[in-house]
Amino acid sequence: MIRATMKSLMARKLRLILSGLAVVLGVMFVSGAFVLTDTLGRSFDSIFSTAYAHTDVGVAAKPKVSVSEFEGEQAAAPFPASTVDKVKAVPGVAQATGFVSTDGARLIGTNGKVVTSFGPPQLGESWNAQDELIELREGRGPAADNEIAINATLADAAKVKVGDTVGVLTREPRQDFTIVGVFGYSGGRDSLGGVQQVQFTEPVAQKLMLGETGMWNGITVKAASGVTHEQLRDDIAATLGGDYQVKTGQQLADDAAGGLKQGLSFFNNILLGFAGVALFVGIFLILNTFSIIVAQRTRELALMRAVGASRRQMIGSVLIEAVVIGLVASVLGLGAGVGVGALLAFVFGQVGGLEMASVGVPASAVISSFLVGLLVTVVAAVLPALRASRIPPVAAMQEVATPDRPLTKITVAGAIVGAVGGALLALGLTGNAGGDATLWTILGGVLVTFIGVALLTPLVSRPVVSLLGRIFSWSVPGKLGRLNSGRNPRRTAITAAALMVGIALVTGVTVLLDSAKSSITKLAENTINAELVISGVQSGPRPPSFDAAVIDQARSIPGVRAAAGMYADLGEVNGEREYLTAVTDVAALRDVYRAEVSAGDIGSLAPNQLLVDSKTAADLGLSVGSTLTVQLSRGDAQTYTLSGIYKESDLYGGFVLPQEATRDFANPQPMQGFIQLAPGTPVSQVEPQVDRLLADSPEVSVADRSKFIEQQTSGFDQILLMIQVLLALAILIAVLGIVNTLALSVLERTRELGLLRAIGLRRAQTMRMVTVEAVVISMFGAILGIVVGTGLGAAVVRALRDDGITDLVLPWSQMGLAVVLAAIVGVVAAILPAIRAARLNVLGAIAHE
Repeated sequence: MIRATMKSLMARKLRLILSGLAVVLGVMFVSGAFVLTDTLGRSFDSIFSTAYAHTDVGVAAKPKVSVSEFEGEQAAAPFPASTVDKVKAVPGVAQATGFVSTDGARLIGTNGKVVTSFGPPQLGESWNAQDELIELREGRGPAADNEIAINATLADAAKVKVGDTVGVLTREPRQDFTIVGVFGYSGGRDSLGGVQQVQFTEPVAQKLMLGETGMWNGITVKAASGVTHEQLRDDIAATLGGDYQVKTGQQLADDAAGGLKQGLSFFNNILLGFAGVALFVGIFLILNTFSIIVAQRTRELALMRAVGASRRQMIGSVLIEAVVIGLVASVLGLGAGVGVGALLAFVFGQVGGLEMASVGVPASAVISSFLVGLLVTVVAAVLPALRASRIPPVAAMQEVATPDRPLTKITVAGAIVGAVGGALLALGLTGNAGGDATLWTILGGVLVTFIGVALLTPLVSRPVVSLLGRIFSWSVPGKLGRLNSGRNPRRTAITAAALMVGIALVTGVTVLLDSAKSSITKLAENTINAELVISGVQSGPRPPSFDAAVIDQARSIPGVRAAAGMYADLGEVNGEREYLTAVTDVAALRDVYRAEVSAGDIGSLAPNQLLVDSKTAADLGLSVGSTLTVQLSRGDAQTYTLSGIYKESDLYGGFVLPQEATRDFANPQPMQGFIQLAPGTPVSQVEPQVDRLLADSPEVSVADRSKFIEQQTSGFDQILLMIQVLLALAILIAVLGIVNTLALSVLERTRELGLLRAIGLRRAQTMRMVTVEAVVISMFGAILGIVVGTGLGAAVVRALRDDGITDLVLPWSQMGLAVVLAAIVGVVAAILPAIRAARLNVLGAIAHE
């Protein structure tokens, strides 16, 4: 039986290729994700091992507020220079050197724009001539307060050289410096992991990066001969107490790499999620392929039963074929994944300026490739295998062995599965699934819903396909193509369902993002009462900011009625982490956001007072007069009194602090500014004047309200584009499914096609007939996907109504484009099967069994 199965498999190589291609693409995505993250992970390990190679023990103060990689920038925790003396006095310390190194030094290039960094930090540091890591390439280290040295990566990105005068943004507004040195690292490296570094003299670094001189935020310690790093770490920790973090160089390297790997795992999960979608679509393709194969081999399988093959052997025959296809596809997919992972790692290295480790194939990539490839293929082949086992020996004597079966069972099953999927979606979207289970409940609901819709598709395929086919029924080939597409509703349904999944996901996400964008736009237009807004687009952990003096200067411009600046920080309120804002003018900001008083006074703030929205106040049991302990990114915890509560808004909320609190913010500069004009003052009169005030703040710009809102919602379009690109693989697999179905269908109908040709159907007409069949199936899948995706998107929007997503926007133009593209996809998918059908030998086809 095994020998017969292998001969049958090798006799149909094209079928093997088409069946396995979907699995190859899905496995490629899975293995590529693991290869990429493994390569990047080892690259980070190497980078940080080098960075801490000359550090035996490192000392830093514990941060006031811990910030994860996903939440933004961890503010440096300064400590006095006397701490260095305490460390030097610890027995076993050979050398202890204080330093400044913290994110937030942005150099302005020759084009007048800030040099951006997509990921690696932009460090402002103190120059240390004894640093063993650094190799001066040109010039010298900074000696005067107006001098800096920069690393070669930053010099290249900014297109600057020794002797140039450049602007640098830090915790303070722009200051100009002369570049006196360019440095790199051993081994010819221009940076460590693409990090941009600006090094000042020690007092300037302390003032600009930490806020005051005589402070450090780190100490590098060298151990005396014979003293272990672990012992020295413990001794220093005991001396300094619990306010400091003391770690060995190896621990520092592991922690730094571990934080970035946490971000990589999130990225890896996204890639694996889209790989799962591709493989889910691939299941439809393989299921359809094996169903057609079993139908075509009915006589062959029946003859095997007649000569003594058991049902178990029939099931085994089909599953063996599936295992072979799965193994071949897994090997090819793994190879393709290694290539894709290496390519993405190369691109990542070029964009991020990373020195990449050699590409490796981790065990996770190999195991997941074969596990996924085999599992998907075998699962998809189970139902056709069971169907093959039920073929009676008498079928070998029947001319027509594959009559239509009633759709009752599959319809009932689809209704039950669809109801379960809908219930899971409702449970997740209403927030009743419970905490961490919410996301998985929603994803499970979407998956089960798709399966339910796929099971119900045969019920609607015949009438819908018949209706769509009438568009092409103006000719004989068109009529034949319409009839062929509706001949087998199960096959048509499975083929269309594969395309349905991809288009439904794209449509659903588009509905959700367009609805969110429209809702936020309308809310902002109705809420923000300012003609001009100062802001920038955040591209890293640090939001763009500008000089606070701009707000004061803007108030003096003729025609300006009021101006307010807004600051932001992550802090702790009564021990709970909260996002906090501070304002320069509470009354002006109240008018900008049309805030309404709920209790107390929201028009002014004393230095020890704060405001909060009504929802937060109710959740925390606060009332006017309540006292709260607030810990900001810097400084000691302060006690504030709640002086006012404003009504909850979907656009603005949380705790509001006075401007005096910003000295302890991670970034003590405003991130947004709002300018209100006097009645009758044209925007065009004031905007250029404000723009000139921002000449030294190139990270931000001034725009009218509509442009500001458009700028803030542009991220939705970028997310949608990324999702569409990643889901393109699933749609490609669905196209392969149409090609596969048509190719096998042409083979199945060889004799029928021969008879049609014999009675006068020309080659061109034969090709048109096959093309119509493909276009109808493809359009059916697209329409089904649009309907399902719109339903899912609308359900999510409805569930988010209380969160401010109130508008339901249907992307009609994209829906129409999807149907048109589906028709084009059908034409493309039909090319090879149509050519094959047209080239059939008429007499040979008539004699075909």
